[in-house]
Formats: sequence, C-alpha cells, structure tokens
Amino acid sequence: MGTRKITILDGGMGRELKKWGAPFKQPEWSALAMMVAPEIVKEVHKAFIASGASVITTNSYALVPFHIGEKRFKDQGKALATCAGKMARSAVTETQTGVRVAGSIPPLFGSYRADLYRSERVVEIASPLIEGLSPYVDLWLCETQSLIDEPIRIKSLIDRLDIQQKPFWVSFTLEDSQLNNEPLLRSGESVVDAVKAMVNAKVDAILFNCCQPEVINQSVKVTQHQLASIGAKNIEIGAYANAFPPQPKDATANKGLNELRADLTPSAYLDWARQWIQDGATLIGGCCGIGPEHIAVLAENLV
Repeated sequence: MGTRKITILDGGMGRELKKWGAPFKQPEWSALAMMVAPEIVKEVHKAFIASGASVITTNSYALVPFHIGEKRFKDQGKALATCAGKMARSAVTETQTGVRVAGSIPPLFGSYRADLYRSERVVEIASPLIEGLSPYVDLWLCETQSLIDEPIRIKSLIDRLDIQQKPFWVSFTLEDSQLNNEPLLRSGESVVDAVKAMVNAKVDAILFNCCQPEVINQSVKVTQHQLASIGAKNIEIGAYANAFPPQPKDATANKGLNELRADLTPSAYLDWARQWIQDGATLIGGCCGIGPEHIAVLAENLV
C-alpha cells in the first residue's frame, strides 16, 4: 500500500435509508427522506461514521427538479439542501468525531443522462444547492458526472459563491460496456480528456463512482498515468463503485431499484479497493448497494 494516507468515504444512502424505514419511492428517491424523515438521514450518516468512514456525503443527491419537480425545487430546493447539510453536520457533532462532510452536488439533470444536460440551467439549479449546503460542508463532491462540461461550470459557480474556497472533488460515472477498451464517461468522452480538463479546472481530486468496479479499475490506472505525465502530483484519485450489474447505454439509474450483484460481498469489495489503491487511489468508498458493512471492512483493513 505504500505510505500514502487512505481516506475512507461512506457508502450509498438510498438503499440504506430504505433499510432504516425511511419513505422511499420514485420520483423523489432519497429526497423524500429529507422532506418527511430527516432524522433517519442523520442516523444513517451516524451508521456510516460508526463503520469507519472519515468523510460522509450530504443526502442532497436527489434534490433536483428531475426528482422533486420544478415547482417543489423552486419553492423548497434551498431549504431542503440546508436540511441535508444540517443532518450531516449534526451526525458529526453528535458522534464527536473529526469526520468531514462532503457536500453532494449531483448530476443536475438526472443520473447517466448526458443527453438531458442543459448548460444554460446549471447556475439556476446548482446555486440553491450550493447556498444551502455551504455553511455545513468541509468540501464539495460533484458526483456521478456523465460529461466534462457540467463539473467545470459547477466549479466556476462554487468559486464565486463559496468564499471559503473549500476543496473541490469531481467524480465521474463510466460507461460499463467498455471493460476491455479505453474507459469512457457515459457521454462518450474519454477519461483522458476528462482528467486533462479537471487539471485545468484546478480540482483537488478526481474520482469514479456509480459504475462497475471493473471499469473503475481501468480508469484509476489511466488517471494515475495521466496525472503523472502532467506532473499534477497534488490531485488525489478516488473510487466508489456501485453493486449493480453492467448498465446499458440507455440506462437511466432512476426508474427503480436495480438488482444487486451477489459477488460484491464486503470481502470481495475490499479486494477491488486494494487494487484501486495499488493503482494510485487514496479516496475509497462505496456507491449504490455498498453499505456500512462494506465500509467497516474497508476501514478495518485499509487504514
């Protein structure tokens, strides 16, 4: 493993909220818990902290018009983001830990849906999330990004709105069918081009999430090589896979609960994490279907 410090992130919120009894249905998805059961959100955060996560992520992933509707977003978006930030911060305070809170800035137009991206609406949708979360978070996590332009625009917006200039991490989701070829974002753009763009945008970390561990493995290698060739030594690499089977090009990740792979047990997931670390990753966690039991094994064996 070398001497690099490994940071353990949390796992997927959606299924864990459902396990804890939070209301959970489409189209609101995990946003519904923020509306009617925020205390359960806090308890799930605390479960991930207890499992050994040193970074937890706000439950703001579904607080976008795609999930909660245009009117509700306009009326309640910022307040719901504020609540998400408060619940995460309260979980840290109540557990008396030094755990950091990452403010989740999700894909603004739906998971995996690069085709729905509208650059002219980024400021309108992202601003309430940033403003609501900002007082409570230690860093920003722009996650499950399917294309290059969206995180660049969000980074520029955060640079204007967040006067504290917190660290900014970007996590891309990858095309699952590219297991034996050059890894691609779900937009079809290459990981190499994404890494170059993120270096130019001066991000603090490049991660990969919400896709299979196999394709993440390739992308971590490509990212490490690209950063080394550029000389960008201060940008960390991270990975947090989901437990889904391969998702086709027309997958939406929003229609319902996907089946989970039976082979991604906590010990099997640890094997993948060790490979990512060997290839250069230092930020390790889980996405959909990766729960506190997985994170506990990561924390026990990697830190």
